[in-house]
Amino acid sequence: MQLTFLGTGAGVPSKKRNVTAITLSLLQENNSVWLFDCGEATQHQILHTSIKPRKINKIFITHLHGDHIFGLPGLLSSRSFQGGEDPVYLYGPPGIQSFVETSLRVSQSHLAYPIYIKEIGEGKVLEGDQFTVYAHKLDHGIDSYGFRIEEKNKPGELLVDQLKKIGIMPGPIYKQIKENETITAADGRVIQCKDFIGPPKKGRTVCVFGDTRYNESHAIFAENADILVHEATFDCKSENLAYEYFHSTTVQAARLAKRANVKTLILTHISSRYQDEDTATLLTEAREIFPKTYLADDFYQKTIEKPD
Repeated sequence: MQLTFLGTGAGVPSKKRNVTAITLSLLQENNSVWLFDCGEATQHQILHTSIKPRKINKIFITHLHGDHIFGLPGLLSSRSFQGGEDPVYLYGPPGIQSFVETSLRVSQSHLAYPIYIKEIGEGKVLEGDQFTVYAHKLDHGIDSYGFRIEEKNKPGELLVDQLKKIGIMPGPIYKQIKENETITAADGRVIQCKDFIGPPKKGRTVCVFGDTRYNESHAIFAENADILVHEATFDCKSENLAYEYFHSTTVQAARLAKRANVKTLILTHISSRYQDEDTATLLTEAREIFPKTYLADDFYQKTIEKPD
């Protein structure tokens, strides 16, 4: 699992920061890439990475402000020309279906693959064999959501040494033990399989928040996540301005991360008023409250390691 930040700016693009788009690469897990938001020029940003648009099969839109969706029609159209044939599943707030369908119809764009659009509310968005995704409504004037991506726990390792101690040698029976609650050995013994499988391997959790005011109740949704991606449009001195514009500050994002007991906080959605020389200050503000904080630039990558 790896996050790639294709755009880390707020509102409008700047020379150093494009508007919001983030990918979650799951190539090792299920050979796919998930995209969170798709601001203007997202497909151009992808050209500077190794990401293949045809691998993008799920897109999650946090909210319908232009800096989060204006790149979507172009990306969907170009995917057809870049070998994309597999379906795309698109999840977003009410209105996303009208936006996409109208954009494609008016521009007479024809996709070479099926697209399935689901307008979401709070709760479970999807569940597959490996991942479950939940949505939580934030505070941003219009409907804006955070997404929680939970990797399911994996079965523990087979305790081979213990099996050998009771005379069960390697062979097809080991596979049966992994897949069943009980099995009958060749000598008639009934084996309780759980007694020979180690503890489950804990899955990873990533939370990606859309634009939002600070609200400490949001910490419940992000609780114990391995990674929390949170906007930090303003510095700590601009708390009133952040509230007025339905955004958060660096310090507020750090407070939420601390309250939620997450492992790592990544700040994004940085206002263009802040230049390169301001970045260290913004990061310091957050780290004084939550030390394991990073501030993303465009093309910043973060691997979510498997738990020990």
